[in-house]
Amino acid sequence: MNSRNSRYFFIAIFILLAVLAGGVFAQEGGPARILHIMSYHAQWPWNNEQLAGFRAGLAIPDAEIRIVELDAKRQSSPEQIEAAGRSALKIISEWKPDLIYLSDDDALDYMIANYHRSDIPVVFSGINAPAEAIPQFMRAWTTGVLEIEHALASIRLLQAIQPAVRKLAIVTDESSMWDPVVRRLREVDAQLPEIEIVRWDIIRSFEEYKRRILEYQNTVDAIGLLGIFLFKDMAGSNVSYTDVLRWTAENSNLPDFTYWKDRIQYGTLCSVTVSGYEQGIVAGRKAREILLGNRSPEDIPINATLKGEPVISLARARSLGISLRSDLLLSSEIFTDYAWND
Repeated sequence: MNSRNSRYFFIAIFILLAVLAGGVFAQEGGPARILHIMSYHAQWPWNNEQLAGFRAGLAIPDAEIRIVELDAKRQSSPEQIEAAGRSALKIISEWKPDLIYLSDDDALDYMIANYHRSDIPVVFSGINAPAEAIPQFMRAWTTGVLEIEHALASIRLLQAIQPAVRKLAIVTDESSMWDPVVRRLREVDAQLPEIEIVRWDIIRSFEEYKRRILEYQNTVDAIGLLGIFLFKDMAGSNVSYTDVLRWTAENSNLPDFTYWKDRIQYGTLCSVTVSGYEQGIVAGRKAREILLGNRSPEDIPINATLKGEPVISLARARSLGISLRSDLLLSSEIFTDYAWND
């Protein structure tokens, strides 16, 4: 090959690699089209972190991403969620995306019940349900990332902050998405002989929640706040989880823990949280492999991310009269004030 032909050869290779990197996948030669169905609302940091990670892992800058929000944490009725879901199905039918990206369990549950096409691949993240919950009929065209809580690490962090903790109460709302979370926590409970979970309470209303929290003050040493999104007020509307957490911080003298970072700024004491960004970036990498034709969804394992991030509310520790050790301050992300004081 002479020097001129060599130059043309390498230029052609460069152009080919640039096209592949750009992700020109759509059937008509345009940018890749992705429909992102969020279980919750777009302003929630957890959603933003997952989507930012997804874009980074996807690494297709010109990909067009449309978003549908099921808004399941704030909607007061299944009918409202159903209406948002129907809008997503309409976009799928009319826009014909190249890939569907789902975040969190409500979006996956809706699609399992209502979406039975196999020509558009699906990638998910933030799923608390086990991989076995994905129906076999979907497995050929669906893959993604599981959100497995850092349950043991979160309780160990709580013990490091407050060594006197022995008896715990665990709180959830009535959503079925907490069932696998609770099962995993029960397995962890068996690994903690010095800790006893004495209450497993499913709570339906905000008034009931207030009563239970006040009862716990004399019966347990700490509270695990898992599901706190579906509590109803006296009018039957959902109470914002931020209002639930603020009431808790202002009325409970017990240390509390959770598994999710966004709650720490609203008053929960501590968490070793799953990284939303890492969830998204792993999902984005899976989506990239599919869109570039390297692998089919059924050949990409469904797995969980491993990174845990310790987070502590210094404001809550101060309210509880707890002095934090310097090693905890240096090794954790710290929220120095409550969000409602910003």
